[in-house]
Amino acid sequence: MTPDPGAGARSAPARPDKLYHRIGPFEPELGGHIHEVTLAYETWGELDPSGENAVLVVHALTGDSHCAGGRSEAYRRGGWWDAMVGPGRTIDTDRDFVVCSNVLGGCSGSTGPASLDPETEAPYGRRFPIVTIRDMVRAQKRLLDALGVRKLRAVIGGSIGGQQALEWAVEFPGFVERCAPIAANGALGPMGLGMSEIGRRAVMADPDWRGGDYYGTGRAPDKGLAIARMAGMMTYQSAPGQWERFGRRPASRPALYEELGGRFEIESYLHYQGQDLTGRFDANSYLYLTRAMDLYDVGAGYESQREAYSRIEADVLFVGISSDWLFPAAEVRAAAEDARRAGANARYEEIESLAGHDSFLKDWDQLRAVVEPFLND
Repeated sequence: MTPDPGAGARSAPARPDKLYHRIGPFEPELGGHIHEVTLAYETWGELDPSGENAVLVVHALTGDSHCAGGRSEAYRRGGWWDAMVGPGRTIDTDRDFVVCSNVLGGCSGSTGPASLDPETEAPYGRRFPIVTIRDMVRAQKRLLDALGVRKLRAVIGGSIGGQQALEWAVEFPGFVERCAPIAANGALGPMGLGMSEIGRRAVMADPDWRGGDYYGTGRAPDKGLAIARMAGMMTYQSAPGQWERFGRRPASRPALYEELGGRFEIESYLHYQGQDLTGRFDANSYLYLTRAMDLYDVGAGYESQREAYSRIEADVLFVGISSDWLFPAAEVRAAAEDARRAGANARYEEIESLAGHDSFLKDWDQLRAVVEPFLND
């Protein structure tokens, strides 16, 4: 298993324990062809002889394969789910073989728009095919097959990771025992679709985007990506949470941009969040992954969502967040009810939090309280 030679200019720094697996050529469901796909991944724990103690953790939009493992030079913030994954934790690496891969279309080692097209020996850019949630899941299935996984004890993730978790239960019903989509449902609503489009247009309006062919130019659409990130960050918060965290306080950090009559703390926060993403994420991947999130409909390819849900054999836990307006709790609860009416063994739990959509990356005690009984009963 070797590094992908075309894994983009904005890929995360390599780690000794990050692995790479070539899954071969890939045909995305909406058309096109990818000549050679590599998935970057990390594992924790050991696969038992049955091959059935595996847990797949699926990352959110700008996440990567490093869900656990602590801080390092490459990962100064540590794993994005360190509080959930590890020895004796909710996802117990003393018991479970945990796998987390960077998704198809990503920019942290897996094949995506920044990867080299072997036919042209140049980065794909916008010539990379549109990929879907189902494509991501099918690519992950090839990886798990190569690792010797015969069944997933569980698949779990939040946001776009939650969409993938749900799709796993629909696409590979006999392969999944438990499925936990967090802050996600079977189809993103119009508010989320609109905010995603605002972010994409910000990137594409940046002159340095160059129609997606900015690789090798020494420039990138960082201004547009930063604005996209700022818009996205607003969808991850809640209004009460913002009053509690920022209020109308003046900014306390140094200015990153020219000021127009001073700055508020919330503005400064968004500026820093935008700048941070440009240093670690590829703009084209942002376009492709947000579009995959938008396009996801659990019923696509079936006569209805009900038919899709009827395929599920896994136990399913839908987790909503009370203050989430990207995937509102009522819509997540409705997805659980739809799945249950279709015959799935599905239930719903809700996290009470002011943190909004981001709660699954912050409110550890509440997350553990709803997830642990489900994973470990």
